[in-house]
Amino acid sequence: MQNKTAAPHYQPPGKRGEYLVAIQFLLIFSFIALPVMPAVPDSLASFIPEPLRWTVLILFSIAAMIFGSLGSRHLKEVLTPLPYPVEHSRLITTGIYSLVRHPLYSSQLLLATGWSIFSLSLSHMLLTILALAFFSFKASREERWLTLRHPEYSDYRKQVKKFIPWIY
Repeated sequence: MQNKTAAPHYQPPGKRGEYLVAIQFLLIFSFIALPVMPAVPDSLASFIPEPLRWTVLILFSIAAMIFGSLGSRHLKEVLTPLPYPVEHSRLITTGIYSLVRHPLYSSQLLLATGWSIFSLSLSHMLLTILALAFFSFKASREERWLTLRHPEYSDYRKQVKKFIPWIY
């Protein structure tokens, strides 16, 4: 007997990336709770001027806010925490999306990198590297779904970098 109450594009739990979102939140909370493990001995840290570290933190934080706010603003009604695109999604390739394909992921990575450099924390830098690997995986999964929904995504993907403009 066929189930007539299911939505036409129903996906069982986990098939739209729910587990990826849970892992993402776990990474964020882990980053916040993680103790600072100095990357360099105190004697060497004194050679890295604190004003330089503050400058890096401020610049990375500003970049993160720009990427995050513009990325969210451009998505508007199609914004979802899930990597699976919503039914009424449209391909956005303008604004911040002309510089990077995943500005919301970029914003989190920029903020984490800025803090890791500011605090000279090896533990935070290692978690940031793990987050980069995770976001690369999550973005790849999301891009497969976007390509199915928007065949023109393949061309866009060849022209625009994933997280860092003109680099990666």
